[in-house]
Amino acid sequence: MIVAIDGPAGSGKSTVAHAIAKKCGFTYLDTGAMYRCVTLACLRRGVDVADEGAVTDVARSISIEFLPREGGQTVLLDGEDVTADIRTPEVDRAVSPVSAIAEVRSAMVELQREVAKKGDIVAEGRDIGTVVFPAAEVKVFLTADASARAHRRAVQRQGGDAATGNVVATDKASEEAILADIKRRDAYDSTRKEAPLRAAEDAHHIDSSNLGVDEVVAKVMELIDNAR
Repeated sequence: MIVAIDGPAGSGKSTVAHAIAKKCGFTYLDTGAMYRCVTLACLRRGVDVADEGAVTDVARSISIEFLPREGGQTVLLDGEDVTADIRTPEVDRAVSPVSAIAEVRSAMVELQREVAKKGDIVAEGRDIGTVVFPAAEVKVFLTADASARAHRRAVQRQGGDAATGNVVATDKASEEAILADIKRRDAYDSTRKEAPLRAAEDAHHIDSSNLGVDEVVAKVMELIDNAR
């Protein structure tokens, strides 16, 4: 079975997808982390993210691996643990143009579909139900209002997790900057030519603005049970 969870930045896709994968014994595929790995590699190599050919070369030259760990997963870029490095503001600002490059998406989609051939998966991203796995048995479009998403991201950067109640203090200025960046990314991702952010016609919409992670997970589990 393939469970596709799409939605904008900060909507809680990763937390929900990981919880679903753990409950069902499925493989968790964080496609957003893959594009972030490409972006980080470009930044480290001094590659201009507007240079589509150079970015594509980077995407096809790197190795990306996911390893399970308690409470999440470890992301390896060419064998190095970059789990924290791919979540920085610098990567946030550059990942949208990188993920909009057709050849980069082609390279990543190939990897994603190879993973799906090996067994049941929960995949999350922005085009999973529309492009990567259009025949997925369960499709969810998970969203939340921009302010809620900005707060979650601010808490995450301070080492907490608002979705699970592990809330830490955040800086107002930093949160406002994150909100502005989220709005920019929403506009960019929704209007880009290649695989824009949108819900599949047969996706189930869930607004997580006022829901805890357990409540969202319960809704998705009901969809999975109905699809079996």
